[in-house]
Amino acid sequence: MASNARPINAVLAAARRQPTERKRFIKFLIVGAIGFVVDFGGFNLFHALGVGRVVAALIPTGLPQIFDFASHPEIIEQTLSFACAVISNFVWNYFWIYPEARGANQAKKITKFFIVSVAGLVIGVPIFTVALALWEPMVGTLGLQALLPAGFKLNIAGNLALMTRVGTLMLWNFFVNRYWTYRDVKR
Repeated sequence: MASNARPINAVLAAARRQPTERKRFIKFLIVGAIGFVVDFGGFNLFHALGVGRVVAALIPTGLPQIFDFASHPEIIEQTLSFACAVISNFVWNYFWIYPEARGANQAKKITKFFIVSVAGLVIGVPIFTVALALWEPMVGTLGLQALLPAGFKLNIAGNLALMTRVGTLMLWNFFVNRYWTYRDVKR
């Protein structure tokens, strides 16, 4: 039991030594929560409007596809909602988490932020796709979708897959942006 407490104690000790970074991480969590709302809200809005199916129908059939967008329009919808969340998060980073970086070259910052986000998307789409494949049968077996009111469009399996992706990428986003995109900001 004591060995399990050591890593937690080490993290807490580091947070006490760097109060600025602790505050920054707390702000990051708040901005992440806002991004989460944008991401989930966008995903559910796009799904309710059938945006994924419309976009999937526009993809030429002769092109090689890694993912079956026609059968899983959720992949397109989560990609679009992710893009909305990235834009929201960059704005919040600029104005609130890293205001010291406002004098820096913002084109360079947004390029780095975009690269980190695209890398997160490259990591996140397969995570979402696998999670969706795992959650869909579970939701079906448990009859969770049937619990919703008639006519209510909420993709439970898609939301659970999105939660899996978001949880996985949270630490990636903080640490890579902190130590690459915003490395010039004093700790």
